[in-house]
Amino acid sequence: MTRTEILTRYRRLRQISNEHHHFVLDVVANDVMLDCAKRLGLKTNGKSIIHCSKNEMILVEDAATYLPRPGRSSPIDRYARSAGFADGSDEAIVLDAMRNARFSFWRVERRHEAAGLILRDLLRDEETWMVDESLEQFAKPGYEMAARLLKPEGFAINARITVPIVAELLEEVRARAQALLQMQNTVLASDPRLVIATYRSAVAIGLMDTVLMVD
Repeated sequence: MTRTEILTRYRRLRQISNEHHHFVLDVVANDVMLDCAKRLGLKTNGKSIIHCSKNEMILVEDAATYLPRPGRSSPIDRYARSAGFADGSDEAIVLDAMRNARFSFWRVERRHEAAGLILRDLLRDEETWMVDESLEQFAKPGYEMAARLLKPEGFAINARITVPIVAELLEEVRARAQALLQMQNTVLASDPRLVIATYRSAVAIGLMDTVLMVD
């Protein structure tokens, strides 16, 4: 595929992903959203989340969408069961990728020869080809981030938002999740508590105010 073909396909899949992430929130109960906000250290008043930036709200929505409550399936799984998209359709392909999305810490290794970036999964020690027009513009080799990626095709795309990995963030995560960080990396990568610890730390140090979201 040429760069133009890759980016055209990426934009199509990205648009579908955005739509899925919007509609899946319809199956998320308000108390679940409030609970996620509290776990991330955000302030609430009654049934409302207050003093929350747009980027911080995306972190809340990501946690509420992808992390199942004890004894229940995740909202993304419940949405998938009711969506009824035809097998093999782009909508079904993206939705299946969302159900198998991976959260991790990632480092930019190099640019892909056609489009996007080659990332190193720092917890699973694997390489992944990611297409993201915004990141491709500014993320240089060595740039590190926490993100949830879904892989609908040969390349991965970002689920919602990226969290830059800076020294202050890692210090905050270590302070909040000492026991968690004693796990082997491959086990840690699949533990939902890593997501909460990372997002809560990003909120605590005001990191999300520095993140520019480009659709």
